[in-house]
Amino acid sequence: GSHPFKVVTPVRIRSGVPNEPARPSGMLASRTWVCDAAITNANGTLMTSGSSLSDGNLWLHFTRSQDWIASNDAVPVLSSGDGCWVVDTDGRRYFDGLSALYCAQLGYGRRDLVAAAEKQLHALPFATNWGWAHEPAIELAAAIAERFPGDLDHVFFVNSGSEAVESAMKLALQYHRIRGEDRWKFLSRSYAYHGTTLGALGLTGIPALRKPFEPLKPGHFHVPNTNQYRCASSGACPPCDLACARSIEQTIIAEGPDQIAAIFVEPVQNAGGCLTPPPGYLDEVRQLCDKYGILMVSDEVICGFGRLGTWTGAERYDYLPDMLTFAKGVTSAYQPLGGVAFRRHIGDVLASQTDTMFSHGSTWGGHPVATAVGIANIAAFEAEGVLEAVASNEAWLGEQMSQVAQRHEVVGDVRGAGYFWALELSQPAAERAPFEPDISSRLLDEVIKPGLRSRGLICRADARDQLVVQIAPPLVATRDELTLAVGIIDDVIADVERAL
Repeated sequence: GSHPFKVVTPVRIRSGVPNEPARPSGMLASRTWVCDAAITNANGTLMTSGSSLSDGNLWLHFTRSQDWIASNDAVPVLSSGDGCWVVDTDGRRYFDGLSALYCAQLGYGRRDLVAAAEKQLHALPFATNWGWAHEPAIELAAAIAERFPGDLDHVFFVNSGSEAVESAMKLALQYHRIRGEDRWKFLSRSYAYHGTTLGALGLTGIPALRKPFEPLKPGHFHVPNTNQYRCASSGACPPCDLACARSIEQTIIAEGPDQIAAIFVEPVQNAGGCLTPPPGYLDEVRQLCDKYGILMVSDEVICGFGRLGTWTGAERYDYLPDMLTFAKGVTSAYQPLGGVAFRRHIGDVLASQTDTMFSHGSTWGGHPVATAVGIANIAAFEAEGVLEAVASNEAWLGEQMSQVAQRHEVVGDVRGAGYFWALELSQPAAERAPFEPDISSRLLDEVIKPGLRSRGLICRADARDQLVVQIAPPLVATRDELTLAVGIIDDVIADVERAL
């Protein structure tokens, strides 16, 4: 008919182990897999169509189509990883200064995490947590409860960060409904990213991400964030006078205290570039929630599981939220897994009657293979002193980033914690003046991104709010590796100054 057949040919799959240096016992030997096919016929024989990224069969996430469709090679195709390094199909190595996407905490090539997955695949490859339960999910939930602060004793597993945030929103709504309160509004912070599902997108305070899908469900309100370099709440920063926290109370009063279900905050806000909380800020948010009966949700999809040198940002900054969302680092990205931990008073309400339950669930939430890997991940963290290493290197890494700022007038601010740091760029010789959007875009596309890639560094460069360069390496990165990464950033910032 009108749909011509494609001509395909049989394919061979082969693997090889190249010559490589010795590595720690926990690392897998690096393997190069060559697959000349992408489809299978009815008899199960693997066939090839000579596929490539430029064909457009695979559609990428948050990536401009012009960067990868047709002949443009702006998007590398990765083939393998080892330690803190990844390799593309052209054989070029990159230091992964973004932990893939803030999630490859233990790096690549871990024998222990792979072995945990393989063992579980043999024992029980799948079971739900829907009317049934399985051992890995029970064990991981207990391990998380032991390591999270206070009485965050209950864990509901999902598959991703967006789902974790969506689950926390639904849990907040149902908690208040069972208690006889019709609370339906949510507060979050400007330029904060909380996910892409429609509920989580409502929390997300980045206008460009929300606009294509508006109108969204009503009831989402955004309050100032904690960017002390460009404070939107007070002319006194720094030091912070907590006007940002007081503005939250103004919004609560304006919208009706009895209608606010929850406030979502990240311990260190990612979007905008590692916006750390000023002293007293998170305590103030906690007090406001207690004053008005609002649930406080700590969104730790990025900050949780070691990014800040502790299991959670709540522990790092000494506050106790009612719920804590997590994903990414819980398995060091060896399996997709997320979840929401919640306190006993919420669990007590859900179990207050014989027929009450959390009216939410998914097929894959708390997959046995993913939760088995999560258990092995926690064991590796503790056996190898990962949290302690991040904490001990924090001040040193911050000093390396500060030295970059001292060498370049275009760097306006340095901020971060743990293995999570950002440089914010501003116009030289103009006090805190941001770049015009067209200049920021040009610097990103023509200088910063190609400069990082050509030098072999993966990190985040973004200008959705202000122009920032951000680093969030695997938590097992050594000082030598971090020195290399910071040196590349230093060189790229120099390129920026020459381009102005």
